[in-house]
Amino acid sequence: MTEYAYITIDYILYNKIATITLRRPEVHNAFNAQLIQDLTSAFTALASNEQLHGVVLAAEGQSFSAGADIQMMQEAISFSEDENRQDALQLADLLHTIYTFPCPVVARVHGAAIGGGVGLVAACDIAIASENARFGFSEVKLGLAPAVISPYVVRKIGETHARALFVTGKRFDATHAQAIGLVHTVVPLERLESTLRDTLQELESGAPQAIRSCKTLVLAIGKINDEHARSYTSELIARLRVSEEGQEGLSAFLEKRQPSWRSM
Repeated sequence: MTEYAYITIDYILYNKIATITLRRPEVHNAFNAQLIQDLTSAFTALASNEQLHGVVLAAEGQSFSAGADIQMMQEAISFSEDENRQDALQLADLLHTIYTFPCPVVARVHGAAIGGGVGLVAACDIAIASENARFGFSEVKLGLAPAVISPYVVRKIGETHARALFVTGKRFDATHAQAIGLVHTVVPLERLESTLRDTLQELESGAPQAIRSCKTLVLAIGKINDEHARSYTSELIARLRVSEEGQEGLSAFLEKRQPSWRSM
């Protein structure tokens, strides 16, 4: 197992789920260059594990992530424009890696998720938040903009909510985050783990390659025209029906038994 400076990786549910935990609790899991590199490396390495049904992104301590840490902000002041561009690209690459990860990524959110921390949530496929979670795009208060995270946030919450929240930097609670589509489920903190486990068991019940095909389908379908969609979707379902998983899943359903991946 690769050693990382600021994260750990664990496996649960018969190694079908990997959990990546942010471990900078003393600074509310704020980003620095090493944390960004650790996360990018971990997701890149896990992408080759075709038996995974999902990955959980969680955090240690009181907060999910407070965004950029003070040292990063101090460095940004002295950086040239080009140096700042290269620095921003590291975060952009991380968010793209999570967003396009082959199987679902589930954010387990508690406490503060600010700035880049909201970007992490937005890049994930499923977000489960505790009632004490708090969110905000604080960049405008610092004379900045949530530029790098914006592609993922706007896709999640839409232009109308982004317009209001980006320009005000207003903090908002988990209930509002759910109402605008940033998170999917909000529960009391004491039920966060059990709710997460229920979601993971749902993922575990699906076929791993079919899960990946579903995610690819969602990422692709909105970017292609109707004619391309017609051929793409018919070819996808035909390929899945004759695949090993498709044959096993259909046979198991007709024979009223569990498919093989449920007993792996």
